[in-house]
Amino acid sequence: MQDLNVCAIQAALVWEDVAANLNAFGERISDIGDSPDLIILPEMFTTGFSMNSSTLAEKMNGKSISWMAEQASSTNAVITGSLIIEENGNYYNRLIWMRPDGTFSHYDKRHLFRMMQEDQSYAAGKKKLFVNLHGWAICPLICYDLRFPVWSRNRGDYDVLLYVANWPKSRRDAWRTLLQARAHENQAYVIGLNRVGMDINEVAFAGDSVMIDPKGSEIDEAGVEEKTLQASLNHLTLQDFRAKFPSALDADSFSLEI
Repeated sequence: MQDLNVCAIQAALVWEDVAANLNAFGERISDIGDSPDLIILPEMFTTGFSMNSSTLAEKMNGKSISWMAEQASSTNAVITGSLIIEENGNYYNRLIWMRPDGTFSHYDKRHLFRMMQEDQSYAAGKKKLFVNLHGWAICPLICYDLRFPVWSRNRGDYDVLLYVANWPKSRRDAWRTLLQARAHENQAYVIGLNRVGMDINEVAFAGDSVMIDPKGSEIDEAGVEEKTLQASLNHLTLQDFRAKFPSALDADSFSLEI
């Protein structure tokens, strides 16, 4: 199986300005030199972490989805990130998995951050998403989902666990610790992409985006500045580690009630 070339764009976001954010990310994507297979954007990459869902929500045929399709086609890479979507009268913090051919899948954030009233502004998702990219199985999740290991649990479902986030600086230790823990316990590559800067509510974001191998070691990382992380993930390395240390065979069974 071929290596998976991944780029993750850690950036500041312009508060509730879709056009400005799309323009900025378009420029960052055009600056990526190598040919990536996957380009990752942060949580709510078009607006910042806003609770103004009724004002900012787009339809699934809206401007931002069309932009993602154009970027995926022009780069021949999957583009993923979350944005505010309205569907059937509900609002979702929805991750879009946009393929170069214009087809897409989506995941609605399961765990809504009640400390910022996200649960009052959005509907919770009920299904995990598993996608295939060049033979790699990938599970994309969103921010607060990171704190819930049962939801993130690998039962032979994925090779790469991905989180897009707006994770605040005040809880950066939890972000870094939990990402590493998810790699250890699930024997998978883990990618955590956060934003930087400060939003209109004076919440600061420290970035700390990271790519971690199945043994919990960092492949690439970012501090508090804007940066595009890049890594080439090797499937043979993953398979060899799982074969030599098959802890999944001793995992506890469980069922989820949703």
